[in-house]
Amino acid sequence: MRVRKEVLFAGFGGQGVVLAAYILGRAVSLHEGRHAVQIQSYGPEARGGACSSSVVASDDPVDYPYARTPDVMVLMSRAAADKYIGMAGPKTTVLYEEALVPRPKVEGPCLPIPAVAIAEGLGSKMAVNVVMLGFLAGRTDVVSPDALRKAVLEAVPAKFHALNDRAFSAGMAHGKPLEVNS
Repeated sequence: MRVRKEVLFAGFGGQGVVLAAYILGRAVSLHEGRHAVQIQSYGPEARGGACSSSVVASDDPVDYPYARTPDVMVLMSRAAADKYIGMAGPKTTVLYEEALVPRPKVEGPCLPIPAVAIAEGLGSKMAVNVVMLGFLAGRTDVVSPDALRKAVLEAVPAKFHALNDRAFSAGMAHGKPLEVNS
């Protein structure tokens, strides 16, 4: 059976939403040898404005690059949740930053993570997107954790490898023991 997965990342500028999607697409295409397309959208502000980025990962060439009904939504701000939650289908898995996003009302699995607190605990709020990628790797089958970890380390400067490796591991560890709350 051929697989196509749609992932939507949404938050505000400065959270690394676009970089997270880029890293996911890179992991799928370069480290798993599958097809991936990444598209981004920004609000008019450079930082702090609404932004989203989607990745379509597929075993076959991607015929339509936009996420229509995402298999996974990663919500990192309340405004993003308000704007994009209507795209969630009955089987969409929603991963959300629990301090910034109220629990979304969706039919599918809805999984909170204190990503900002975890990143701050590691010494850098800037690693919140990598914490979320680790969480995604631990809770979904979009991409293998090894492929995603490799892509994370390729996307960041060498001096930040240790921090981002810890951030990825922390997000993944947080995701593994959680029960799905529908």
